[in-house]
Amino acid sequence: MSHLLRAMVLLGLLLVAQDALAQKLRMAGDAWAPYSDVSLLNGGLSTDLVRTAFGRAGYTTEYEQVPWARAVHGVSEGRYDILINAWYSEERTRIGQFSGDYLVNRLRFLKRKSSSIGFQDLAQLHPYSIAVVRSYAYSPAFDGDADLKKVPVASFSTAVRMLAAGRVQLTVEDEYAARFALAREPDEVRDNVEFLPGSLSENGLHILVSLKNPDHEKIVADFNSAIAAMKADGSYDRLFKLHGL
Repeated sequence: MSHLLRAMVLLGLLLVAQDALAQKLRMAGDAWAPYSDVSLLNGGLSTDLVRTAFGRAGYTTEYEQVPWARAVHGVSEGRYDILINAWYSEERTRIGQFSGDYLVNRLRFLKRKSSSIGFQDLAQLHPYSIAVVRSYAYSPAFDGDADLKKVPVASFSTAVRMLAAGRVQLTVEDEYAARFALAREPDEVRDNVEFLPGSLSENGLHILVSLKNPDHEKIVADFNSAIAAMKADGSYDRLFKLHGL
């Protein structure tokens, strides 16, 4: 065997070995613009941040956009390795390990413009019906308040349309996500709702790594390190600017 042929064979074997070592992560999330939506640039800000971080950490990824409840269930079963957009809840620690937060979401209530509802504390909202997206975690205080009249719905679009139609009295959503969604709603929806002053909470946004993946601790550590490096070298902020945020 010639030296050139031998070198080519060795190079090929090295590449195969490297591919074998690069774990492919199956990621999932729902359509939650501007953070995750396959119709947006690079799948949205969160998708772009998570994919970039894992690429820098030496992983390959594939992403599937599915309804939220299916994404959570898929992580619990190990069908997906990563839920890319997750707010912390104690219940979810039974199915996955959370990363550190890589974004912060400001949650705000919306009401009809004709409504006089005010908000200073959750007890003040007990008389009112509030549309919430099924399986979402909002904040420990909100999620654990059994006296709030929560109406589960499939999406924020459904929630805000119910609000505009007077079928519920409030809904709640991340401010950037709500503004993005409202810009795409009909005038009769967009022009009849508004944010309440203040916010319910500021939630850290995490990835959730399935406990079914035996490397979940390493995956979380690698992701946290990559995000920290991206913040240090400026690439984190550049992705925000790329997505207009």
